[in-house]
Amino acid sequence: MQKDTFKKWTVQDSIDLYNIQNWGIDFFSINENGNVLALNSNEHSGIDLKELVHDLGRRGIRPPLIIRFSDILKHKVEEINRCFQNAISEYEYKGDYRAVFPIKTNQQKQISESVMKFGKKHQYGLEAGSKAELLAALAMIETGESTIICNGYKDQDYINLVLHAQRSGFSVIPVVEKFTEVEMILSQAEKLGVKPRFGVRVKLSARGSGRWEGSGGDRSKFGLTITELLQVVDYLKGKDMLDAFQLIHFHLGSQISNIRSIKESIEEASRVYLELCKKGAGLQYIDVGGGLGVDYDGSKTVFSSSINYTMQEYANDIIAGVMAILDGTEIPHPIIISESGRAVVAHHSVVIVRVLGSVSYDSVTIPKKPEGELPAVIETFYEICEGISRKNFQEYYHDALHAREEALTLFKLGYLSLDMRSIAEQIFWVICHKILKITREHEYVPEELEGLEKAMADIYFCNFSVFQSVPDCWAVDHLFPVMPIHRLNEKPTNRAVIADVTCDSDGKIDKFIDLHDVKDVLEVHPINGEPYYLGIFLTGAYQETLGDLHNLFGDINAVHVGLDAQGGYIIEHVVEGESIREVLSYVEYHPKDCLQRLRYHLENAVRSGRISLEQSAEFSSFYERGLEDYTYLNQFLV
Repeated sequence: MQKDTFKKWTVQDSIDLYNIQNWGIDFFSINENGNVLALNSNEHSGIDLKELVHDLGRRGIRPPLIIRFSDILKHKVEEINRCFQNAISEYEYKGDYRAVFPIKTNQQKQISESVMKFGKKHQYGLEAGSKAELLAALAMIETGESTIICNGYKDQDYINLVLHAQRSGFSVIPVVEKFTEVEMILSQAEKLGVKPRFGVRVKLSARGSGRWEGSGGDRSKFGLTITELLQVVDYLKGKDMLDAFQLIHFHLGSQISNIRSIKESIEEASRVYLELCKKGAGLQYIDVGGGLGVDYDGSKTVFSSSINYTMQEYANDIIAGVMAILDGTEIPHPIIISESGRAVVAHHSVVIVRVLGSVSYDSVTIPKKPEGELPAVIETFYEICEGISRKNFQEYYHDALHAREEALTLFKLGYLSLDMRSIAEQIFWVICHKILKITREHEYVPEELEGLEKAMADIYFCNFSVFQSVPDCWAVDHLFPVMPIHRLNEKPTNRAVIADVTCDSDGKIDKFIDLHDVKDVLEVHPINGEPYYLGIFLTGAYQETLGDLHNLFGDINAVHVGLDAQGGYIIEHVVEGESIREVLSYVEYHPKDCLQRLRYHLENAVRSGRISLEQSAEFSSFYERGLEDYTYLNQFLV
């Protein structure tokens, strides 16, 4: 399809290109200056990300950095409670709803504290998956006000900690993952003189959908089978402790893309709940676990980076699903608990990185034809390059590939000089660039040319580590929205993949969201000598916690930003990124020992006459200062 190359590029074109109106919901947009806006609304003009990054730089807080928007987090906390209350009201549900935030989703203290503050009026709780997380949760929750759900395998100390908390007035419910934990709970409760309360995770036959669907189903890692569940009931009945069994729990996995999976699981879990109540269990809660997804690509489909439902639909289906099973029985409606983490925190965080430099194939030009007789294959290259047209580009692409193979073979056999091979390479890339320009004008691209866009893409080197800031990109090919945060009133004429500053070939982002598919390249602007920034959006869930110290790149600077009453922004909190000293300590390179060893080598160098005392002191001082530096680059590539 022929495109109008003379059409002036507009902000709306960028909105459409990067699909920001879909994945950004009401949180992100683009202003008339071509900069990304956060929190633009009828009441607020929004926070200009480019200006914010500039202001932070003047404060000495430089990229790479995480910007966390407290008001987005508050909105999401309110939204999930509002959606369930809407469903409860609409369907006349007689039970209640309690949200708990899984600490593992983002273990930064400021995040959990903010969730608890914003959710206080809703009795928001926490979910702990380990003893360490339970200790953190107990320090943040006031006794009796909010629920703490304890998942994961438990030892005696873990259970004792839970029981001590229950005795002290905390609403803590441990979720049993295996039968022996029931025995341990009753045994330790008797020793401590505590009346215990606990839940059981059930392995449903229903499975989730999307990348993590293996977390649910009959072969899931955690939980009890139906047979094992009945054994627990019989055991508790024999101990006269059925009233301690107060909750059933299930979990289908993270990022459930298809609402049908949720409907099926609720129906099955509600039936299990009903049958257990008939057997005398003291059930009061159904914990539907996590899985409420995020539409990362804005496509509203069952694709693994999307979801085909809204948060309100999710709440409606859970409430309606429980009622469909329990209505008409004598069993009261239970309190519904959900452990939604991703859907609550993903949107509030964006990673900002600065482009250091680039490598481009666009800069390759056809070399001047040498005088004299040339090898036949080189003549062929020149002929192909000069003869490409819209009618023959596919045929000539095949000819260019054949000529390239022939040139490489001749070089290996010694019949083609290094200079001639260089000419062949240059002309080949010029040919590819010409063909690529033609294919971009066509709606249909031949299959063998589909990979040409990626092969010809620029490489934009950015000052960050994929492994530290977006590890799911590397580990599970997860897609996050990536786009420039400025110059969006200009047409992005370049196509690029993103490379980080680690020395690992996997340190790159080469898959990008698209409304109907996955793109191999990102549309970007040419680097013009001014700072150029990219934003990686919706990174609030898991990415910081899962971050890896690849090449000893540590945590990056984090800034909490809120709206003020005058329509501007305030810096609520700054978390400085890790220093080299801190990161080295994590892997047992104690800075004092490192400095002592360096000084030993410097003394030997002084004694041997290789350096002077002053040079020794200069190196030692430079080394010490380096230990306190940010783990990321200060100087930019050229």
